[in-house]
Amino acid sequence: MTEKPANAMWGGRFAMSPAEIMQEINASIGFDKALAPQDIRGSKAHAEMLAEAGIITKSDAREIVKGLDKIKAEIDAGTFEFSRALEDVHMNVESRLKDMIGAAAGRLHTARSRNDQVATDFRLFVRDAIDGIDTALEGVQRALVEKAEKHAGTVMPGFTHLQPAQPVTFGHHLLAYVEMISRDRGRFADARKRLNESPLGSAALAGTSFPIDREKTAEALGFDRPMANSLDGVSDRDFAMETLAAATITAVHFSRLAEEIVIWMTPQFGFVKLSDRFTTGSSIMPQKRNPDAAELARAKVGRIAAAFQGLVIVMKGLPLAYSKDMQEDKETAFDALSSLRLVMAAMAGMIADLEPNAEAMRAAAGRGYSTATDLADWLVRELKMPFRDAHHVTGSIVKVAETKGIDLEALSLEEMQKVEPRITKAVFSVLSVENSVKSRTSYGGTAPQNVVKMARQWLRRLEKGRGKV
Repeated sequence: MTEKPANAMWGGRFAMSPAEIMQEINASIGFDKALAPQDIRGSKAHAEMLAEAGIITKSDAREIVKGLDKIKAEIDAGTFEFSRALEDVHMNVESRLKDMIGAAAGRLHTARSRNDQVATDFRLFVRDAIDGIDTALEGVQRALVEKAEKHAGTVMPGFTHLQPAQPVTFGHHLLAYVEMISRDRGRFADARKRLNESPLGSAALAGTSFPIDREKTAEALGFDRPMANSLDGVSDRDFAMETLAAATITAVHFSRLAEEIVIWMTPQFGFVKLSDRFTTGSSIMPQKRNPDAAELARAKVGRIAAAFQGLVIVMKGLPLAYSKDMQEDKETAFDALSSLRLVMAAMAGMIADLEPNAEAMRAAAGRGYSTATDLADWLVRELKMPFRDAHHVTGSIVKVAETKGIDLEALSLEEMQKVEPRITKAVFSVLSVENSVKSRTSYGGTAPQNVVKMARQWLRRLEKGRGKV
């Protein structure tokens, strides 16, 4: 007796069911059911186009659209039963549609393939994800800008090599991340622009002999135009790789900020505090306040970057057009984009919650001879000394202060004049950290007046929706 194939949707060519392990490796419904809203949108647009082109009847199209709306309602309500035997979201939706409206459901797949169907669904999903990411990134920018404006004059040490370098302000430091996120938003916007072409109508790989209107389905789904080559339409995953690359860079930026929060919260630094809302305790050490939200945000870049690398490796050796390898394009991408959304929400919350310890920051800013460059600049400006000579003189003065165990501004004029006799008492005007930051008035510098001006510019840009490069 001949065994019937498990999947009646494609079983005409097959006399037997696939092996159990074949079903296990082949099925994608466990993760691609996330594409159900996009699959239904694409199917509705396709059905309406088929009717207008006279390929199916308008009454069949109406039944199809009505049935798809009911399926969407079931999915939203959580009552839709996804079947593993039907492999993927496309077959699950079509099978349920057949249960609802009968034979007319079989006309929906006219002039398309699962190849262009999944390519369309995935593009729609990624485009929706980018729009949500952009909104979330704007929220993080706003939290940073508001905190930066409030602390435009709060002095802190600037670091290179994690060693005290020059004084900056906390507001200036936060605005650096606003600029970074602006570039992140620009990368996502660029990726969105390039992905916004419709593969629907490419069919399996060669297009179709039916008189379809690809411009119509592209417009109905919000795409700028149809993709110009059917082979490219079904085999391209650049849009996912580009979006994951942008997500990876964004996650790196958040990881860097998270790392700084972790460092700043240590008692050795004591620069910032987070409330109970964004910290956890220890099961054994009652004194602990752990910045777990920041640590987890720092770690998420691992899985996001891995998703990008994973897709690159999947795609690197594939011939045109569709190969089943490409089923591996979605699961990790879904996870990566979900992880990034979680990181953004956590970071926005932490930034709003975070309170700087201005006294600790100010004290740290004065350590490590951080105004040495100001002294060198003064020697160049006032004594017309070549910078390399000024650098040498300043190093010698720093050595004197270090030997005595005091800050530069605590040195006497006489002690500095032993190194360079032309130094006058006017030099003390540049040796305090407050005067140091006030003097950095060049465009993009840390002077408080600059920070206030830039923060207000950013607030206006965000109000107008222009918070990206």
